[in-house]
Amino acid sequence: MRLVFMGTPDFSVPTLRALIQSTDHDLCAVYTATPKPAKRGMQVQKSPVHLLAEEHGYEVRTPVSLKSTEAHEAFRELRADIAIVIAYGLLLPQPILDAYPHGCINVHPSDLPRWRGAAPIQRTIMAGDRHTALCMMQMDAGLDTGAVLTRTAYDVPCTMTAGMLHDHMAEAAAHAVLHCLHGINNQSLSATPQTEEGVTYATKIRKEEAYVNLQRSASEVQAHIHGLSPSPAAYVIVHNERVRLLAVEVVHDSSDAIIGTIIDTHFTIKTGCDAIRPRIIQREGKKPMETEACLRGWHIPIGTMVGYATL
Repeated sequence: MRLVFMGTPDFSVPTLRALIQSTDHDLCAVYTATPKPAKRGMQVQKSPVHLLAEEHGYEVRTPVSLKSTEAHEAFRELRADIAIVIAYGLLLPQPILDAYPHGCINVHPSDLPRWRGAAPIQRTIMAGDRHTALCMMQMDAGLDTGAVLTRTAYDVPCTMTAGMLHDHMAEAAAHAVLHCLHGINNQSLSATPQTEEGVTYATKIRKEEAYVNLQRSASEVQAHIHGLSPSPAAYVIVHNERVRLLAVEVVHDSSDAIIGTIIDTHFTIKTGCDAIRPRIIQREGKKPMETEACLRGWHIPIGTMVGYATL
């Protein structure tokens, strides 16, 4: 089939690479975010999708909006059969959704209708969900409300971070897209409307969510920390220093230690129920390290209070 690809971040790259390598489809154009000045040096930086598409000689389009009649016409003039959309970043108005015979297919990394919205991977982990899915969805005008063409289920162990699930889903998406395109082409797929039961919304992560609430149970704290790892990274305050927690394990503890106290020499922190033991941490100005290695040069006495302080 003749297709258009629409995506922007690293998450989109494996799927674009798979479509480039496929001999069954004709990729006619790539839409991605407009290049923006980077934080350091303020040099204009192209998206990962932009760089990969240019490397392979594909036409790259970077409109700041798709709302204008000119944008609609330019999209239609590509005369594609379908558009594949994965973490693109712009809203697609109805004329774009209706431009091609097979419309626009979105890759969504959650078990729809659970976690519609901006941060499905992080919210899945933060909620402690033990199962999720990768859905191929026929896009409509709603927020991730379209009918689902394919749904691939995955288990989510408590040790999995958002970063791990992100990388797994990114690779899985490439296979799911090719499978979906094959099914659409031979008319073997049928779209299943989403139920309105169990709808939840994956709102954007707010900065204030990065602070760890140690009043919660250890399993809840673990889910919160893993959902924000590696970015923006949850943190606690130790001796007035912000320490990021990137991976932790739950430790059974029935002591009467005060919540927020370091209870052993392994940097184990008492929580509302049981305790958490950080496995990977990041001190200010330093790289992430295994906790045991970090503690060799950083003495934290038992009984130290971990919590919030004004920095």
